[in-house]
Amino acid sequence: MSGGDSGARAAAERDEFAAFFPQIVRDLTEDMLGHPEVGDAVARLKQVLEYNAPGGKCNRGLTVVAAYRRLVGPERQDPESIRRALAVGWCIELFQAFFLVADDIMDSSLTRRGQLCWYKKEGIGLDAINDAFLLESSVYRLLRRYCGQQPFYLHLLELFLQTGYRTELGQTLDLITAPVSQVDLSRFSEQRYKAIVKYKTAFYSFYLPVAAALYMAGIDGREEHEDAKAILLEMGEFFQVQDDFLDCYGDPALTGKVGTDIQDNKCSWLVVQCLQRATPEQRQILEENYGSKEPQKVAKVKELYDALGMQAAFREYEESSYGRLQALIESHARRLPRQIFLDLAQKIYKRQK
Repeated sequence: MSGGDSGARAAAERDEFAAFFPQIVRDLTEDMLGHPEVGDAVARLKQVLEYNAPGGKCNRGLTVVAAYRRLVGPERQDPESIRRALAVGWCIELFQAFFLVADDIMDSSLTRRGQLCWYKKEGIGLDAINDAFLLESSVYRLLRRYCGQQPFYLHLLELFLQTGYRTELGQTLDLITAPVSQVDLSRFSEQRYKAIVKYKTAFYSFYLPVAAALYMAGIDGREEHEDAKAILLEMGEFFQVQDDFLDCYGDPALTGKVGTDIQDNKCSWLVVQCLQRATPEQRQILEENYGSKEPQKVAKVKELYDALGMQAAFREYEESSYGRLQALIESHARRLPRQIFLDLAQKIYKRQK
């Protein structure tokens, strides 16, 4: 397929996915909007959904639909199955929105996807915590509505519950490794970094969408899922390292957010690599400036990153990790369509946002 053809196909898939969102909102709100007791709360849910669920790249949700199509082939792609795949894709986007609304509060972030964070909007504040709970509940309401009568329903339910727990463990590791206003660089090891990334990002961003598609296609064997997991967790680490790099070096006009990892005392890939390369004097500069909101201190950390060649180090990591990914796909995708994993790798390699 030529570049133009694949670009057109990707655009058509994005349009199809986006066009299903109003149906999701109707499914979750329509029957209760005028309810005398809870109508006002459901109107708030509608607001929460419409502000927080769309607007991202939707890669997780799109992956469900694309992987499902590759797994079942054209003969099993009836409209009802595709609607189910679209709905499960949106379940993952709502799951993501639930995590992000809460994460932005914990990180005191300002913007998300090119707009004010939900909790920063006038009149919202910490009520956004309950809004995050509403987003999470919506996931399970949709799963029951679209998949409740399917043989794979229990697999999906357990997959979402287990993934939620793993992601929350990852967030806990992130928070206890880098408490606000308590900088302790000795906690920032490569081992801890990899654990945070695996649990906080890789399971829900990469394994969850593909595993959901596998279950929907009737593939529930342990070996197939373990093979997929080996590839997808590596991909998730690659993605998070990129994210950490873009937090510092990305263009906010492209990423849609202003990076705050330095200010938030985050155990990011850049600071972990920096610590491995720093002289005692340079480490002292980090000790004195990392985790501060003061612009001049943030600038000093960025100067140190530049002095230690972190941009070149990232380019080198990107090349070697992509090579590792290709080898993993080669060795672990024996029983699964290789193209699912190649498509995903292609999407994230050298991304700018």
